[in-house]
Amino acid sequence: MRRLVLLCCAAVLVGCAKKEAEPAADTTAAAPAPMMLTAADVAGKWHVVVMGETSDSVLTEYDMTATASDSGWTVMLANRPAMSPRVMFSGDSVVMDMGPYESVLRKGVQVTTHSVSRMQGGMLVGNTTAHYATTTGDSVVMLRSRGTRVP
Repeated sequence: MRRLVLLCCAAVLVGCAKKEAEPAADTTAAAPAPMMLTAADVAGKWHVVVMGETSDSVLTEYDMTATASDSGWTVMLANRPAMSPRVMFSGDSVVMDMGPYESVLRKGVQVTTHSVSRMQGGMLVGNTTAHYATTTGDSVVMLRSRGTRVP
């Protein structure tokens, strides 16, 4: 008789037990893949302002003409002959290397620059590492840039 009562109680407990909640469906959307930037995306004329890494003060400006390929680009600093940067596209970024050339910020000092920029809100926004060759060794300065299309 005890067994029958225990079996009945066990059956009632199993029947009344709450079912385990099913895991909630994942409603978060996967982050969109970053846009692949191409030369065609940035082809055209740009006016670029260069600022210190932590400042909004403009240190220098230049005009740039970008072609629909990674060759034929020109950078025009004020009162300087046009320069041809080495350009490469990687994922959502355009990478430009220039130099050595005489620095605009440090008269008589040669500089080599490495810039990485991305499209943000129709502007070309990026960071530049400037390596200055001085008599006491290499000096490095971090800069920011912001380019706007010129009609």
